Parts: sequence; C-alpha cells; structure tokens
Amino acid sequence: MADPAAYRPAPGTIPTEPGVYKFREESGRVVYVGKAKNLRARLSTYFQDVTQLHPRTRQMVFAASSVEWTVVSSEVEALQLEYTWIKRFDPRFNVKYRDDKTYPMLAVTTGEEIPRAFVYRGPRRRGVRYFGPYSHAWAIRETLDLLIRVFPVRTCSKGVLNRHRQLGRPCLLGYIDKCSAPCVGRVSPEEHREIVDGFCSFMSGQTDRVTRRLEREMNEAAEALDFERAARLRDDLGAITKAMEKQAVVLGDGTDADVVCCATDELEAAVQIFHVRGGRIRGQRGWVVEKTGDTELEMAADGRDPAVPRIIQNFLTQFYGEAAERAEDDRSEAEKIRRRGVDRLSHGDDGQDVQTSPVPREVLVQQLPEDPEETTAWLSALKGAKVDLRVPRRGDKRALADTVERNAREALRQHKLKRVGDLTARSAALRDIQEALFMSEAPLRIECTDISHIAGTDVVASLVVFEDGLPRKSDYRRYRIREAAGDGHSDDVASIAEITRRRFLRHHRDATDVPDAEEFDGTRFDDEKVEEHTTDARRFAYPPNLFIVDGGLPQVNAAQAVFDELGVTDVTLVGLAKRLEEIWVPGDSEPVILPRNSQALYLLQQIRDEAHRFAITYHRQQRSKRMRVSELDGIRGLGAARRAELVRHFGSVKKLKAAAVEDITEVKGFGPALAAAVYRGLHPEQP
Repeated sequence: MADPAAYRPAPGTIPTEPGVYKFREESGRVVYVGKAKNLRARLSTYFQDVTQLHPRTRQMVFAASSVEWTVVSSEVEALQLEYTWIKRFDPRFNVKYRDDKTYPMLAVTTGEEIPRAFVYRGPRRRGVRYFGPYSHAWAIRETLDLLIRVFPVRTCSKGVLNRHRQLGRPCLLGYIDKCSAPCVGRVSPEEHREIVDGFCSFMSGQTDRVTRRLEREMNEAAEALDFERAARLRDDLGAITKAMEKQAVVLGDGTDADVVCCATDELEAAVQIFHVRGGRIRGQRGWVVEKTGDTELEMAADGRDPAVPRIIQNFLTQFYGEAAERAEDDRSEAEKIRRRGVDRLSHGDDGQDVQTSPVPREVLVQQLPEDPEETTAWLSALKGAKVDLRVPRRGDKRALADTVERNAREALRQHKLKRVGDLTARSAALRDIQEALFMSEAPLRIECTDISHIAGTDVVASLVVFEDGLPRKSDYRRYRIREAAGDGHSDDVASIAEITRRRFLRHHRDATDVPDAEEFDGTRFDDEKVEEHTTDARRFAYPPNLFIVDGGLPQVNAAQAVFDELGVTDVTLVGLAKRLEEIWVPGDSEPVILPRNSQALYLLQQIRDEAHRFAITYHRQQRSKRMRVSELDGIRGLGAARRAELVRHFGSVKKLKAAAVEDITEVKGFGPALAAAVYRGLHPEQP
C-alpha cells in the first residue's frame, strides 16, 4: 500500500486544461479513470488530508502508486476518452452499472437463415436483434403469442426445426397457422425472412402500417364475400390491437424519450430508466450501484443529493456508449449478411431499414448532469442529430419523471430489504459487527435513538429495536424532549444524554427482572413524569447488547457519561455519523471504518434510517397538533407558513406573546400592518 504523498506530482507540473487521468497500482494495472475540466484542480483534491477523503477515494489513493494524465482539446473529447478508457481498462474503483436483476428480452436471430423469435435473458450476442427489456417474461410470451397469429415466424429451437425437417411434417404451431412452417417448405427462407421483417418492423414501433394493411385486406375480403378470410383478418387485427394495448400510452404526442431518475442514500444509488417510444413505455431497466467519493456527501438545504449530477452523467456515458457499440456491431453484422447474399436485415414494407439510433430525441433527467453542454454534444454526436437533454418541469413528462423517481426509491428500498431480509446476510452482518467492535458475543438485540426537531421546536426522539437483524416494532419507543432552558434552541448532545438516561434508568431492573420499584440507586422512578409514548404497553423484555446513538464523538461521549453515571457496563455503545458512515466508540479519537460493501454497514444503516423515520414521523405529528391548537390560528392573513416562521423565529408562542410589534416586524415577510394584526390577535384584552 503506497503513501499518496510519495507519488503526488508537483502542483506546478499539472496542466490546467481539460483532460483524463488514470491512477495505477504498483503492478501497472489501472484502478481508476476520471475526467476533469481543470486537471490541476481535480487532481489536487486526491492529495489533500486523507482523513477528509471519502472512504472509497481514500482506499483508491492508497491502492495506487502513480497517477498520469492526458490533455485533450475539449471537454467533449474528455468525456469520450474517459468512457473509452473505462471500457478498455475496467478499473475496479469506477462505478459499473449492472442490472439489479436480469431482465427478459424478445430476441430475433436475424443472423440465421431461418430466423427465430424467443424470450431471452443474458448478454447480447451478434446476429441477434433484441426488443425490450421487459419487466416480466410472461408479458413477452403473451405478446409473442398474439403476434404470431399475424406474423407466423419460427419460435422453435434448432433441434425441433431439424427433427421436423427429417419427419417431413410441421409441429403443432404449424398446423394451427401460428408458424409458417419453413421446416417443411411451406414457405421459402426468403418468404419467411419477409415475415420476420414485418415482425421486427412492428416491434420497432411501426404499428400503423400493419393495422392499415389488415384493415384494408379485411374490407377487401368482405367486399369479395370471402367472409371466412375476413373473419380471420378481423381476429388478427384484434390480436394486434390487444398487443398494442399492453403498452400504455403515457405521452399523447408520440414522444420518443428516455426518462432517467435515481434515488440515493449515503452508500448506494438506484438508477431507473423508462424507454418511451411513440408515446408508449416500451421498456424499463434498473441498476443499483455503490456511490463514489467524487462529490460532496452533505445534502443540500433543499434535500437534494449533490452526488446525483455525477451519477447521472456516469450513467448516461456508460449506458449510451455501450448501446452505440452494440448498434455498430449490429450494423456490421448486417453488412456481412448482405455481402454473403443471405438477405437484408430487418427492412419494413417500404424497404427502409428500421434500425434506429440507441439515443432518442429526448433524454429527460431529474437533475442535469455535471457537464450538461458537453454531455448533450456527445449524445448528439452518437445519434447524428440534435438530442434534447433537459429536466421536465410540468405536464405529462413531469408526472412520468415523478413515477420513474418513485420506482428508483422503491428499487433502492427493496435492495436494502433484500440484503437484511436474507438470513445468511443477517448472520454475517451480526458477526461482522461483533468482530469490528470486539464484542464478546453477536449483538442479537440492537437499539438505536435519533433526535428530530426544526429550529429547536417540537423536539422529539425515537428508540427503535432490532432483534436478530429484524425490527421488533412492539418495543419501539418515542419521547418528547424538554426544550433547553425554553429558549427554542435544541442541544442534540444534551437530548441524546436525556434519552439515554431515561432509557437506562430501569436497566438493572430489566436485566434482573425485579418487580417495579419506586427507587433505584437514589433515582426516583415516576412514570407519570416521564413523557414516554410507546406502541406497546409492556416494558422492555431485556436490555440491548448494542446501543447506537445517531451522531459523532460528542453525542457518543454524552451517552457514555450517562452510562458511567448509571453504572451500565454490559452494553456496547457506539455512535453512527451520517456523513462518512463512521462508527465512533467512546474515548477513541479515530472512528471505526467498515468496508462500504459489508453486510454489517448495511444493517447499521438500516437501523439508523429506521430510527430517523420513526422520529420524524412523531415530530410531524407533534408539530401538526401544536399548529392546530395554536393561538395564531384565528388571526386573519396568517397562513401556515407564516405561523411556522413566527414560531421558528421566537421559539414558542409564549415568547411571541411577550414580543412587541417592532419585534414582530423583524420576522421575514411581516410588515407593520401584519405585525400589528398578530399583536392584536394575541392580546385581545388590550384596546
């Protein structure tokens, strides 16, 4: 493991132009590839104080032993070179977008003499045209079963095809006219290829041509009194219509677009993409990847994750870059087929190739990527036409983007639940926690507390319990915290100490299962004065093995002081800091860092997130209750937002009532008239 200071280049030797850089380990293998508008500014961030680096970035700079860079003339060239090098070197510290599950696709073996249509999962192969991916294999089978009424393409395997060639008779599908039976010469390979071309044309979105042709032939058969053929064409038209209805119209203007959204937490990101063609959702795909340290980790004031632009840019680069390579391979394969004289690849009725660019006319994202202009130029170059990369603001496209974002959040939630819900994963997580914290036994019972408030008002706390890695909701607790000195400002450290004391006052009694007592170690127990609300009337079954406080070293030291005061020595105490997912142990100046892909860290994160969810739910209930019964409700011109601003500014209604009109006018959005109305509303007894 090399020291980053040993291979740090002199700052003056690094150019300030755009370029791409590579970190190599001692063996020469590339471990990370990145791009930058300003190479000097970007590379200097990797050689700052290593304690301030993201854990993944810290691991990378210690794994590397050298850094090199290439200067390019533009940021678009940097984007292209970064993608090329990632594909070439496959660096282990770069994010790789792999599907969170294997999606089925409809495949057509256009490279064969007699093409076949079938459901397929797995890597793409040359000489095969793919449609999808789809969410469910049964949806593809239903669609295929409907379409082979109109396009009787071969769906059997090569073994079945050869067997029926030898037998000289078709299979069941051939007898019921759901296969054109090229195996027995009912149609020639050229005629079967024409059927396959029509099938591919329909699946590519050219549905109007097929429906118009069926309607025309049905009317002609009816006029010629060939009612049997007209009825058959009518049924075919119904099958086509039913297959089209399975893809709901979401954009009435026939838009071709990809909608990309992601959901993140401190460790991972889930990316979802919906493919909309002709206004219909043609496919959906999802990925779950580990976040890197290329961006700041702190959430913005509006709740947005600043890592999202970088995540979206990485995704767009990899996804469309690989799609363009596959499209180029398909075109090369088509050219080879044409040169061999087998036949053309996937032409419609008018002879126009239905192969389209993998990049649609519009790419809709929830946030613009880091370099929107360069990314747009690169996508336009891939497509050969202008691409509109933007954030939808209103209308149907905004509603569809919200749906995609909800799918991303759900995918991330399911991914986390899948990890913790697995018995093997839970056992490994508890064992890893035991080893990391040097516990004598695995923490079968874990409790975690979190504080929730807004500007020191309605301060509440939660206490959640996990047993054997699963939530035990009957033991959840929630508390109302007394505001410090009534000044409207909350001290999270003092709140953590208060909750820890109130939780462990009965610790020894619970551990020994003695009956309720009024006094223990000089501390009087008076449940009427302890403001504790629970989802269950029973007391705790037994004390925890591990107690987690949400916060860093100050919070965990405050909880340890309470442990020392109450004589609690048989419970392991740690703090979990959100920024870098560091585990703080009382008295230690350095945190415990778990591997970012460890089951232990995922379990601890889920426990902390559950405590946060439970706390903020209770906080919102208390805030809504207070706002409903507030003395400010009856004042004209004072809405919910302004009431909240008043309480946030003064800390409480009591302090607001003691304020003068001049004090109220200092609040943002309050002029003299409104301030006077508030004062009169709070002092109706005064003239």
